[in-house]
Amino acid sequence: MADGTLRLERRWTGLFGANEQWPIAIDGTAVGSIAPKETVEVAVAPGHHTLRLGQGRHLSREQSFDVAQDEVVGFSCHGPRVGGVLLAALVKPELWIALTRE
Repeated sequence: MADGTLRLERRWTGLFGANEQWPIAIDGTAVGSIAPKETVEVAVAPGHHTLRLGQGRHLSREQSFDVAQDEVVGFSCHGPRVGGVLLAALVKPELWIALTRE
């Protein structure tokens, strides 16, 4: 059976942690990392999965997704922007990285 593909694009680096590479975890297992302004593709088995970026105090919320054989599922991500989200991310680390399904 052919795999599906997770495509992850880091579009906007933000002011904080702009040079950090963020670990990529699928189903709780590290599968690589993504650098600023980079697009990464990861092969995943068809089915239901979870995606999370970052580590320590710089995390995204966990996102669920389903992928079919030969399907490409896309997400984009970026760091915190100045303002309310940045302040919230200082208290809730899982808000540091915004992760959005395309």
